[in-house]
Order: sequence, then C-alpha cells, then structure tokens
Amino acid sequence: MVTPTMAADLNKVVVVMVPLPLQGHLNQLLHLSRLIATNNIPVHFVCTTTHGRQAKLRIQGWNPHTISTIHFHDFPIPPSSSPPPPPPNPNSTNNFPSHLQPLCEAATQLRHPVASLLRKLSPTTHRLVVIHDSLMGSVVQDFVSLPNAESYTFHTVSAFAIALYTSKKVREQIQELVEPEDLTNDLLSFEGCFTSEFKKFISLQHEYTKLSSGRIYNTCKVVEQPVLDLLETEARNRNKLLWALGPFNPVDIKRSTVVTKKDGGPVHVDRCLKWLDKQASNTVIFVSFGTTISFSHEQVLEIATGLENSNRKFIWVLRDADIGDHHIEFNDEIKRRLELPEGYEDRVKDRGMVVREWAPQLEILAHPSIGGFMSHCGWNSCMESISMGVPIAAWPLHSDQPNNAVLVSKILKVGFLVKEWSSRREQVVPAVAVEKAVMRLMGSTEGQEMRKRAVVVGRRVRKSVRDGGDARMELESFIAHIAR
Repeated sequence: MVTPTMAADLNKVVVVMVPLPLQGHLNQLLHLSRLIATNNIPVHFVCTTTHGRQAKLRIQGWNPHTISTIHFHDFPIPPSSSPPPPPPNPNSTNNFPSHLQPLCEAATQLRHPVASLLRKLSPTTHRLVVIHDSLMGSVVQDFVSLPNAESYTFHTVSAFAIALYTSKKVREQIQELVEPEDLTNDLLSFEGCFTSEFKKFISLQHEYTKLSSGRIYNTCKVVEQPVLDLLETEARNRNKLLWALGPFNPVDIKRSTVVTKKDGGPVHVDRCLKWLDKQASNTVIFVSFGTTISFSHEQVLEIATGLENSNRKFIWVLRDADIGDHHIEFNDEIKRRLELPEGYEDRVKDRGMVVREWAPQLEILAHPSIGGFMSHCGWNSCMESISMGVPIAAWPLHSDQPNNAVLVSKILKVGFLVKEWSSRREQVVPAVAVEKAVMRLMGSTEGQEMRKRAVVVGRRVRKSVRDGGDARMELESFIAHIAR
C-alpha cells in the first residue's frame, strides 16, 4: 500500500515500451523512448536478450547511453521444444520473410516477465503507461489488473497502410480524396503481402487493441493529414484517442565521431560517409532493401548489372536478411554472403560503394551527396527518407511496403514505383529495369521535379518538429496527457 509520505516520492508517470523484436519495430519504439525520456519521464524498454542488444547497437542519430532515464530490460525467451527456425529463403516464391514468424510467435512468451515488471513498477508511479507494438498485444494484456495502468497501441506502419488494412469505410474515403486513376484497386491490393499464417498472427494480436486507450503512429500531419483526420474521426467514434508523434528519428543529423558497432563487432561508419564526402551534391543513389529480405543470387546479379550500366554513382547495402533464431547473437559472419560478379567492386570503385556491414542509413540519407533512395519502402526507411528530403524509387517486397510505396508515389508524389505490386511480383526484376529506375530518378527532369518536391516536404517535416511545429505540439500534447 502506498502511504501519503511515499506518494510524495512517486514518479508522476512511468512508461513501459514493448516492441516486437524485429529491427524495423525495435528502431521506432527506441526512438520514441528517446523523445519521451527527454521530458524527464522514466522509460523502461522491454525486449528479448538478443534483440535488446541489437537495438542499442544499431541505433542512429543519438547515443542511448546519454539518456539515463531509459532502463533496458532484456528478458530471455524460454527454450522451446520446437526445431530452430529456418534460415532466410532467397528462392521462395513469396517475398514475405516467413523465417521470422517463429521469432514473433516466441516473443509472445514474454507475457509473464512483462506482467511481473508491470506489477513491480505500478507502486512506484501515479500512472503506468504501456506503449506496445500492435503485434505484442497479448504480451501486455495483464496491465488491466493494475488500477493505475493504461495502454496505447503503436502501429509501426503508415497511417495510410493501417487504414487500408483495418477499415473498409476509411479505405473508401481515402479513394474519394485522390484522383481515381491514381488509386486503383490493384494498387491497394493486399494480395501476396502476407502469408495466411502471419495474417492469423496479426488478427490475434490486433484483438488486444480493444484494451488500449488509443493508437500511436510514427507519422505527422505534413505526411498524412487527410488519412489521420479520417482515422481520428473513426477513433473518436469508439472513444479512443489517436496520436501522430512522428517523425521519431532525429532530423538534425550530426556526423558520428565515435566508433559504432555492427552486429558482430566495431566498424567505422565513417568509411561510408568519407566516400560520400568526395561526391558532388545530389549525385549518389542510395540502394538498400532493409533487414528482412533475402534476394536470390540471380536478383543480386541483376541489381549489380543495372547499377553498373546506369553509369550513376551509388552506395549499395548488400546484406542478407536478419536471422530468426532468438538464441543466436547477431553476427554478419554467420549469414549467407551475397556474391557479386568477379571483379565487380574493382570495376565500379570510382563511382560505387558496396557496403556489406551494418550501414548508417540515417546519416547516409542526411548527406548532401545523396540524391535518391532505391528502397523496399519499409516505414522506417520512408520516414527517414521523407524527413531528409530524399526522393524514393520504390521497390516494395511484402507486408505494408506496397501501401507505403503508393503513399510515396501517388499521394506525396516524392517517388515512383520501380514495378507495380500487382505485376509479376515474384519474378526477378531485370537489370534493364534497375538501370531505367536509376536513370529516371537520378538523370531525368522528372527525377529533378520529384527531388524538388521531396526537399519541400522534408523541410516542412523538419520544421514541424521544432518549437511551435505541429509534430512538436502533438508530442507535447501526448506528454501532457499521460502526465495528467
């Protein structure tokens, strides 16, 4: 029991973050932890042992060790009698990273350690706020037994994508806001985005959103105001709150002066940035497809040929997908090495760099020499690229990425589709298509116009996070709400 004397020593509010242990999910909630912690609010970041370490190693734009109010809780997942998850399959007929589903399922075993942590923290604060990934709803469900606890569901995808996925009514309203020829049913299709098994996992976890007080998105009015307005109206009708607190990533990027680490040990990220320093403004295309995809050897060769034939400068992150075994420490050396044609790196060394270790994506996108981004359109990558004013050649591969690509290309008009999602998505994209996409973004009047629009949008996003901006006021409103 909390006595009056003890109450004077209580924190007004304590926040517990519960991400799904996949890189694109971890990164967003760790950035949000930083934003909340800078308001002198204790934040507890919960994860599996392996992935908590990964999140801290890969964070960009700030040093988490300087934020003393973030407390990391790394819980081991109990050993399972099931066989270890399969490795990434580069030859799958579906690009969805099925090798990661066992990890997602295993992460739901964190329910009991999380419940124990919540019971421990509850007496130390007036209000205990749980912010959880929408795919970790079952893990935090026990907060309802605590009288001073409330939860908020965080969606790691765009508001546009979640609106299309969860609400037929909002989907129809969105189509009414945009020129009919720009948002055809084929473009908005979810066919091939998920496996049937993962759809079941999503549905199960989304059931627990009924327990939360509202939803949080890593976006802002500059990027998605019409969609946010529609979702907010729908949320209000269900007595729920909606908060757009993005962009979570830092927008004023300072050059790293310290050695950061890749999965298996230290690496100087300056290698990439020093190479970029030698290039002229807006002349380099950044090519990266995230942490969940494993391209076939044939597709790697086509990308390599297309980049080489474009005669444009590029920096290409060439890494295999993250593995799904939560008992193995992250280490690039245990991954499949993606092979390039013999002599390739020597041939392109004067105008191209191939990066096989963990790359500082945020710092690369912020570099003045970067003029475009060929991307899978994961939401982290979209928000980072948009906030840095970099146009996107969109090459979606699975999940929410096709919807994000439509948002980028058809609504914001700061990019274009390398290929239509509904057209031959399982087939290898030929070198000529890669070359054409690079030339369109980096060597055409159309590409220049996209770049101008991206710069304008990026400037507005960065302005919105500063004092008096829409994004800053939204964050201040959320902080005031949870500290009420």
